Amino acid sequence: MHNPTELDTLVPPISLNGDLATQISGLDKLEQALPETKSRLARTWAGLWPKLGAFALFIGIWQLGAVVKGKEYILPGPGLVIPRFFDDIATGRMLDAARTTMGRAFFGYSLALVVGLVIGLAVARNRILRAAFGSMITGLQTMPTIAWLPLAVLLFNASESAINFVVVLGAAPAIANGIIAGIDHTPPILLRAGRVLGARGFNAYRHVILPAALPGFVSGLKQGWAFAWRSLLAGELLVAFSAKASLGYDLTTNRELSDAQGLLSMMLAILIIGIVMDSLFFGRLDRAVRRRWGLGGPA
Repeated sequence: MHNPTELDTLVPPISLNGDLATQISGLDKLEQALPETKSRLARTWAGLWPKLGAFALFIGIWQLGAVVKGKEYILPGPGLVIPRFFDDIATGRMLDAARTTMGRAFFGYSLALVVGLVIGLAVARNRILRAAFGSMITGLQTMPTIAWLPLAVLLFNASESAINFVVVLGAAPAIANGIIAGIDHTPPILLRAGRVLGARGFNAYRHVILPAALPGFVSGLKQGWAFAWRSLLAGELLVAFSAKASLGYDLTTNRELSDAQGLLSMMLAILIIGIVMDSLFFGRLDRAVRRRWGLGGPA
């Protein structure tokens, strides 16, 4: 004889002849009733230790390269650069440079997000615009963004507007292609179901197309940020837009002064910012979308 348990009271027996909605509801209750297998600290550590291990491997390869080279004044090892990194933070120079560069990055990326979203939505669902501009968008994405820098200086002189121009042209095509790819991969059955339920025009975009395109859009956001970051640093590095401290400007200054430790210290800061942005924002956003859509993959 089967003795009823507390779990049986939470979850009704699933029968092939039962109502499907009731069965699914029972499975949801079962999932909520099961205890979490890992604590928050364990989950945090599970996601953190691979990154720490990869960073330790990077430091080891760096140290090996410095030893093999045998000229630490050309390639300083981490034992020289890491103390210099913390000294630059303590003096406030690196923080000022990072604040300037990140401010430019967020402003330029915000502009690129608006431009890319508008272009992507317009091109994705219009055959004429797709035929006219689809290949052009991809061509702009593959074009080296540094090639836009001379034109930016010609149009806007050495100014903040020139930086924003380069960042937008670097990031907007990637964001547009992301939303286009997401919309292209929307299952047709969802569109037909939406039309049956009355979702047409703007409502179809709001309730059917955009939610279905979200995974591809998030991928485009990540690529757009990568292009924006690279474009911005290239602009700051090659053109002294101002004597204002920035990561690119300080890279150029340290190179001109033959300050290898300062140069690698700034490069380390740029690497850390990229890792932090992916871990704290884009990585979390991607995982949240995949969980919402029931997709698997690494945490």
